[in-house]
Amino acid sequence: MADKQTTANDVSADEELKAVANDHDFWHADWGFVVIVALMSAGVFAGTSMYYNYGVGAFNEVAIVAMLKAGMTGGSYGAAAAFGASFLFARILEGSLVGILDLGGSILTGVGIGIPAILLSVGAKSLVSNFGLALLTGGILGLIIGVIIYLVRKFTINQSNATFGADVMMGAGNQTGRFLGPLIILSAVTASIPIGIGSTVGAALFYAWKKPIPGGAIIGAMVMGFFFPVKL
Repeated sequence: MADKQTTANDVSADEELKAVANDHDFWHADWGFVVIVALMSAGVFAGTSMYYNYGVGAFNEVAIVAMLKAGMTGGSYGAAAAFGASFLFARILEGSLVGILDLGGSILTGVGIGIPAILLSVGAKSLVSNFGLALLTGGILGLIIGVIIYLVRKFTINQSNATFGADVMMGAGNQTGRFLGPLIILSAVTASIPIGIGSTVGAALFYAWKKPIPGGAIIGAMVMGFFFPVKL
């Protein structure tokens, strides 16, 4: 009886601490993650605007920026748009499942290269060329990305707190991304056993094919999640 009461008190104390953190601490609040992503996206998109107007300011590697440059000089933004948009889509899925949003793949490449290329290809030049509109556009895009990740985590595996739900990491999609494989698998297991099995099998297959295991873990979890959805 005493053990049950102690456990109940511990749970109540944890819930109170989380509630206090959410109410008074920006870094633990749900909206803190969304605001951070929005601010970073605004800055990166504005940097792309400076690059479009003055040739400097893009926040990315030279090889990736070169794809946008090729579109600016040749008129074809297909390569930059496809590359950047695919990275953004993959990193949003990864961020929703793992709880870590890769700054390089999602914001620097997706928001900084892919989306501007798409806007330029459809004739929405002012959203990129005008610095003020670029700041506003980037901020709105960041808000959308942050809210999507927050909602997906909240209504799938019920982890909404920024500290326990979603954070931002630089280089998650590069060499350091190899360490995310086990984290993805563990996150998938917490969702459900079938999803965890799918994530493990996907990671094992990608490892056998000498490919980055985070991709296999995500795909495996998505496949099993489709056939065995989590009941809320």
